Amino acid sequence: MASNYFTTDHEWISLDGDIATVGITNHAQEQLGDVVFVEVPEAGRTVTAGEAVAVVESVKAASDVFSPLAGEVSEANAALADNPALVNEDPEGGAWFFKVRIADAGAVAGLMDRAAYEAFVASES
Repeated sequence: MASNYFTTDHEWISLDGDIATVGITNHAQEQLGDVVFVEVPEAGRTVTAGEAVAVVESVKAASDVFSPLAGEVSEANAALADNPALVNEDPEGGAWFFKVRIADAGAVAGLMDRAAYEAFVASES
């Protein structure tokens, strides 16, 4: 069963073994508004924690999507290039951005669970 985590940059992470699926949270897509363009990383790219690896653009703003964990991109969601609106329709599901084979499983200890993330979002407003 996958475990879900969140970052202060409004990414969600679904961890299944050593594969972390990464996307942006519902809160993030609400802040962006209508998403019109998404750029995802190439599979095989090595990423570090905190590195900008994808881009999401809306009618209001462009934002980087950061890798919450170090590792190698194992897959990217090519469907987002053809249908960026999917980010607005299913942000914490089908609109994942990329998957990373994580280098250090212990690194997830620095991420938030949903309750901590919701408290973080509430403290920002």
